[in-house]
Amino acid sequence: MINGKIQNNANLIWSIADVLTGAYKPHEYGKVILPLTVIKRFDCILEPTHEQVLEKLSKNASMSPSNLDVLLKRTTKHQFYNTSKYTFKTLLEDAPDLKANLLQYLESFSPEVQGILKYYEFNTQIEKMANPDNGNILFAVLEKINDSKIDLHPNKISNIEMGYIFEELIRRFSESYAEEAGQHYTPREVIKLMVNLLFSDDDEILSGDSKIKTIYDPACGTGGMLTVATETLAELNTSSRLELFGQELNEETVAIAKSDVLIKGFKSENIRHGNTLSNDTFKGSSFDYIISNPPFGREWKKEKDAVIEEYKDGFAGRFGIYNAYNTGKGDKFPDVSDSQTLFLATAISKMKDIKDGGSRVAIIHNGSPLFSGDAGSAVSNLRRYLFENDLIEAIVQLPNDIFYNTGITVYIWVLSNKKPLIKKGKVQLIDASNFYEKLRKNLGNKRVEISDPDQINAITKVFAEFKTSEISKIFNNIDFGYIKTTINQPLRNEKGQIVRNKKGLTEIDKEKTDTENIPLSRDFDEYIKNEILVYTPDAVIDHSKDIIGYDIPFTRHFYKFTQPRDSSEIYAEIKELEQEEEFLMKELFGNE
Repeated sequence: MINGKIQNNANLIWSIADVLTGAYKPHEYGKVILPLTVIKRFDCILEPTHEQVLEKLSKNASMSPSNLDVLLKRTTKHQFYNTSKYTFKTLLEDAPDLKANLLQYLESFSPEVQGILKYYEFNTQIEKMANPDNGNILFAVLEKINDSKIDLHPNKISNIEMGYIFEELIRRFSESYAEEAGQHYTPREVIKLMVNLLFSDDDEILSGDSKIKTIYDPACGTGGMLTVATETLAELNTSSRLELFGQELNEETVAIAKSDVLIKGFKSENIRHGNTLSNDTFKGSSFDYIISNPPFGREWKKEKDAVIEEYKDGFAGRFGIYNAYNTGKGDKFPDVSDSQTLFLATAISKMKDIKDGGSRVAIIHNGSPLFSGDAGSAVSNLRRYLFENDLIEAIVQLPNDIFYNTGITVYIWVLSNKKPLIKKGKVQLIDASNFYEKLRKNLGNKRVEISDPDQINAITKVFAEFKTSEISKIFNNIDFGYIKTTINQPLRNEKGQIVRNKKGLTEIDKEKTDTENIPLSRDFDEYIKNEILVYTPDAVIDHSKDIIGYDIPFTRHFYKFTQPRDSSEIYAEIKELEQEEEFLMKELFGNE
């Protein structure tokens, strides 16, 4: 999906690093390059109306600030403006006062943009670049970003292309940090598939007139998921629109997300900075759609105290769901080494009540949430809640090597509390692992992509049709549940006789205690009779320890048996290899 035009622009922008060498270390390049790119994008958008803004400003100097703000936004036809006499290019015409003029230029942006730029702390970098001890490279850096070849106006670089450029820059920045490249974003074709699944069969937003819906991403990164959702909806129904909401921990990426939504005419204040797990800035809010690719394999030790405190609120908070059944058994929380199901719990808590229209969720996870945790554990209880409340609509396995930072298998979970009648009480598993095309050039760990629109539409069609096929399996919710029951055996003495206590009760042989997972879809007593007592007639079932668990053995349902090779064929191959080895040894050492 990243074409030559995008790669070329990313290369041109990243070439600023040539000037930064010496004054900056490689892992610091992004501190200059990312904010410069954001500022350049704003400047390119505002340049055509720059003179008109100055004229309006001059003629309406006595106007109240609030009215002037409205007037200037109307002039630029955007939700932002800049009142400086300079543009990014004309700053270079006054080299001796470049630092002061640049600072004044940045301060002349409307409050929305200034609120974005604060996350970069770019003034510190300006001081550093203007310092003679660092070679006074400020002029050279601005000259580079103002190269005529770098034109970031939307007429030249579309919003989706700009998203790819940002992502490529962040990938390089992350690699220079020796971090996981691509941790902040998701391939656009994966997002497009997620959005298709979210909107599939949603007649209200696809065919309704002037519908306004909300969409939320609790780990929004550069905002790619939110903006692709708006672009996709615009293609499907121009009369409906989305209001975007997101939260992001990383300051640089939240600045890019805010920039992106502001440029597109959305409210940048709805993209909020902060740690979602420890500081939910949308507490008490619910949304029509939730979409996310939360981090997996990320520790949540720093957030543990806040999570535990919110856990005490039960369902009034986000994490009481882990102990929805109050079994008193197993761990209360998921493993502290992996925070991803905390984001899943967050997504569930943000779903609208069905009386308010309900919600759909598309969220990415690795394999762990499918099966990790024994019956009664936090994650198993979370799965149990999802199944017993009929919230899982589908789980889609994606191809390996589709993400920039990992080659492992990942899945899209589609949740809904407003399933169509045909899907009530059921779950669809879709194996889309073979829906990919190889990239001509790898991007980090990304070696393949899902083709748009053909393969994306094909997967969406399988989801919408809801039929059993080679790549789609339909199950009842109960098929994933089981009772973990404890099976005891009587203690026997040396003569093989059952030992009884003073009350005449059978003593239990603690060394032979075992457990059995009995599917909820099977009759419990029949299972015990046919699967347990047949082999251990004296077995005693301890129902006091029964625990209900759920897991999703996804790969087992798509396992394809491969006929083992015939032994004679294997033997013949071994003999051939032995003969080849003997021939080579003779060539090396002669016939002796």
